[in-house]
Amino acid sequence: MGIAFLFGKGLLIGLSVAAPVGPIGLLCINRTLSEGPRAGFVTGLGAAAADGVYGAIAAFGIASVSLFLLDHQDLIRGLGGAALIALGLHMALKKPVEQGAESRGFRGLAAAFGSCFLLTLTNPATILSFVAIFAALGLADRPGDLTAALVMVIGVFLGSALWWLGLSGLVGRLRHRLGARTRLWINRGSGGVLGGFGLLALASLL
Repeated sequence: MGIAFLFGKGLLIGLSVAAPVGPIGLLCINRTLSEGPRAGFVTGLGAAAADGVYGAIAAFGIASVSLFLLDHQDLIRGLGGAALIALGLHMALKKPVEQGAESRGFRGLAAAFGSCFLLTLTNPATILSFVAIFAALGLADRPGDLTAALVMVIGVFLGSALWWLGLSGLVGRLRHRLGARTRLWINRGSGGVLGGFGLLALASLL
């Protein structure tokens, strides 16, 4: 299996993992609408980095890390649920910035990246998804092939990043057609939905 072929598969995996619209997608869309495409893309880039981390754990067969995360997944999921509720409240109460304004400087963008990175990491079961996908694609038949694993992981990261770039760019175009009042209600609605995801995460632990 050639390197280019492996890279292409990793790219498709990254796209498929990122594409379903869940809490992370909602967060990316909301930040794009309220703060601009740059904030939305950096938010998605945090998710792509987390996907890359979990992809690396699965691809390189780091069993001890996988077992630790899966053994403590209830605690991690609980922290993620609480974080979603806090983000939802913040989002619902936040007023959108004026059109054409970018409300985040470097530190703000770093915070957007970091918050989404950590939030995406609160789903350790993602490792199992990557293990299953890599096994189905034959990566498990190449134990010790670090080059193949690295190429796949890079592909996963870039595929995920490509999705977030496209999503934030598309939503950014729609942003200029929405008035401040409309975006305010979008903030409130998406904040409520994000908080709902958090409550569901906490409820799953009961």
